[in-house]
Amino acid sequence: MVENSLKFHKQNISSINSYTRRINDEINDGQIGYYHLPSFEIDGLINAISSIKNMDFDSVVLVGVGGSSLGVKALYDMLNLKKELIFLDNLDPFSIESKVSKINKDRSIFIISSKSGTTIETISIYKYILDKFDIKDYSNFIFITDPNSPLENHAKKINATIFNIPKNVGGRFSVLSAIGLVPLGLCGADIKALLDGANSVKEQYLQNGDDTILQKAYHYATHKSAKINVLFSYSDRLTSFNEWYIQLWAESLGKKRGYKRVGLTPVGLVGSKDQHSFLQLIMEGIKDKTVTFITIKDHGSDIVVPNLNLDFLSGCDFVNSKPISDVFNAQAHSTMQALSSELISIDEIALDRIDEWHCGWLIYYYELLTSAIGVMFGINTYDQPGVEMGKRILKKLLDDSD
Repeated sequence: MVENSLKFHKQNISSINSYTRRINDEINDGQIGYYHLPSFEIDGLINAISSIKNMDFDSVVLVGVGGSSLGVKALYDMLNLKKELIFLDNLDPFSIESKVSKINKDRSIFIISSKSGTTIETISIYKYILDKFDIKDYSNFIFITDPNSPLENHAKKINATIFNIPKNVGGRFSVLSAIGLVPLGLCGADIKALLDGANSVKEQYLQNGDDTILQKAYHYATHKSAKINVLFSYSDRLTSFNEWYIQLWAESLGKKRGYKRVGLTPVGLVGSKDQHSFLQLIMEGIKDKTVTFITIKDHGSDIVVPNLNLDFLSGCDFVNSKPISDVFNAQAHSTMQALSSELISIDEIALDRIDEWHCGWLIYYYELLTSAIGVMFGINTYDQPGVEMGKRILKKLLDDSD
């Protein structure tokens, strides 16, 4: 299962009870829909995915950016799935041309994913695909978008397959909706297990009274000097999860509250390689950081360090004959002890293994943590006015260049 151990002082629960009530109000008023995704009935979605899987295809091509791709990529990279999932998630012309040139359009399912249905990057790449492959038959195209969005209206006109995102589910909180479940399900993921893991978090922290998330959120939100949170993930498979977390926190928590600006800056590191770089800054630089470690008990590998004694390298022999996974996890725990000795706030999320259940758990845990911090900051966690301003400026710049 999963254990989250806090290595800092916890508050008296009465100090944070008011936040509990505000979070419950947010859950119960129905305006923030991601809270309820783990409990959705998905038999119909599973049947629809199964029907599409009957098509003869080798890969899935996902066209989407931000909340339409980062969470999906996080889960895809964590899981060992059967089908290839190709991400077209950035408006870099070199990358687009390179990736598209390797796609066999007749052996691929294309997913065009945009909550608003008007995401410039997504629609631009979609147009490039249509032109590149001279698309006339849309039978292998799937569109995932809000109900009644411009993209849904387009998909209806070409008689393509459509999956909807609930209107009250924001893009960066949407990976446990059709946004993530459809492409991952097509690639072979057990999407029911993903939601079961998420539902376990919901039961533990929202229904059974575990206050760990509230304690952690309160510590982060009220820390006098630490405005940077470092996620130190001890698995290469969690690299894309770090990227999803960075978007989730940066876009959700970096806000203006009246005339005051608030936020927590997210940093994603991967152990053990980043022990040889960023760790020095955490250890001896300014104490403006908290650190969360994600460790995995069972890495799914039993390889060991060979018992070889090499000339001039006897100083490395102390790991001989030890499982590499044991050395790896010992590195994580030794780094934790080192940071604790410097009185830096840390906590550990220990996963038994990486599979669909644990991945669903991790995604929903971080979504709840983000919401809890947003409530404590007194901000709207779910909008992104700064991003919208950039979009308006982009349109004006391109219109003026005509």
